[in-house]
Amino acid sequence: MSASTRSGRVGVGIIGAGVISTQYLDNLTIFPDLDVRFIADIDESRAHAQAEAFSLAGSGSVAELLADDSIEIVVNLTIPKVHVEVALQILAAGKHVWSEKPFALDRESGQRLLDAAHAAGLRVATAPDTFLGAGIQSARRFLESGGIGAPLTALTLMQSPGPEKWHPNPDFLFQEGAGPLFDIGPYYITALVQLFGPVARVTALASKAKTTRTIGSGPRAGEEFEVTVPTHVSAFYEFESGQSAQTIFSFDSKLARTQFEVAGVDATLVVPDPNTFSGDLVLHHGPDEVETLPAVGVSTTRGTGVAELAQSIRAGRPERASGENAFHVLDVMVSTIESAERHQPVDVASTVEVAPALPEDWDPRVASLTS
Repeated sequence: MSASTRSGRVGVGIIGAGVISTQYLDNLTIFPDLDVRFIADIDESRAHAQAEAFSLAGSGSVAELLADDSIEIVVNLTIPKVHVEVALQILAAGKHVWSEKPFALDRESGQRLLDAAHAAGLRVATAPDTFLGAGIQSARRFLESGGIGAPLTALTLMQSPGPEKWHPNPDFLFQEGAGPLFDIGPYYITALVQLFGPVARVTALASKAKTTRTIGSGPRAGEEFEVTVPTHVSAFYEFESGQSAQTIFSFDSKLARTQFEVAGVDATLVVPDPNTFSGDLVLHHGPDEVETLPAVGVSTTRGTGVAELAQSIRAGRPERASGENAFHVLDVMVSTIESAERHQPVDVASTVEVAPALPEDWDPRVASLTS
């Protein structure tokens, strides 16, 4: 990849002024390599309110944002079903994309988005960027240093009763593009790919405990809604490296828990929750030999990947939270559902080259681009 012809701070615009935009803006506005210039929303009054709250120079319509030549990266915080549609508009305007997950809802639209970016010489980086945090990065560096000997297998669990008890509008979390696999799976599968490399084959089972669920809080409390996707997915992933992982993603467990562990020849490493950016590592040498290893690295949260993307654009190197990485994770998730439906293993056609781990001292709060 060639370096950007521009220099200095990278102009950023945001499409979508909903709740998640606050979490992004909290970070994006403190990263010195970024210049957050504009926020747009269908509800322009909501965009204006966010612009005022964070002292942004501009707010208004998507068309106004896309016409601003000073904006190089557009952060796409729209609802999942229009992620690809909006991202294609951003690319057509000659701008790079940072999108919230999921990258797409199916392989075809995801590939169309990748092809459009390649044709335009632009990038479509995508959340989750949690793997850039201290937790997963420290785990990766530790594994690569030989800390547990040769890594062999992983076990990951994400079990909960489901979000309908506390979420006031949980319907979409039980419909296409969500469920525990598409909602939480990207965090775990992305982390697994970072640690083990690309997935080659998946064998899975899936089930749905209930056809309807009941909202437990907020103004719609007591309202029933339809469940259209599996709410429990169990998968066995085989990696190109020869390593393997057993995973469970479930909204059907009354016992809520998360677990992510990697077993090696010499020890087992418990990795922090991949749905977070930090957390200590716990190393098990044996039944009575347990060691806590503090994580080292980035402590910022949502939007960290936007800063890394900006630096990558200027340097002409691949970004770590790349569209190719997100497409492979999408392919793995779609293959997981296909395996469960067919009751047979499914080969994962895509692959990806995993970028190097971040240096321990990398910090998006430290300026690296000349003004």
